[in-house]
Amino acid sequence: MIRGFWLAFGVTALVLGAVGAFLPLLPTVPLLLLSAFGFARSSERLHHWLLSHPYFGPPISAWRERGAISHRAKRFATVSILAAFAIAFALGIQTWVLAIQVLTLAMVAAFIWTRPNT
Repeated sequence: MIRGFWLAFGVTALVLGAVGAFLPLLPTVPLLLLSAFGFARSSERLHHWLLSHPYFGPPISAWRERGAISHRAKRFATVSILAAFAIAFALGIQTWVLAIQVLTLAMVAAFIWTRPNT
């Protein structure tokens, strides 16, 4: 039963991560990391497949080995952060909510940009 939960968790995270490769506001690599976590607890075969995948595997390995994020991913994340704020601003969200969003997004961006490059 627990193994089935982790398998479903891994598959769900993988699907969302794959969608995130095309949608700017859905974080691909964190979802791939969650998928690897789920597969490690449910299916050695899927875990190995994910880590050896030509598109999904390298960012997972870079994060695990060095805590590194590619420069391209950093730029993409920054554009996504700016887009999220621009949408909130355009929707006329209350000023205090925008202020919290700016602080939160600034901390996320600072975290991303202080990670080593792959």
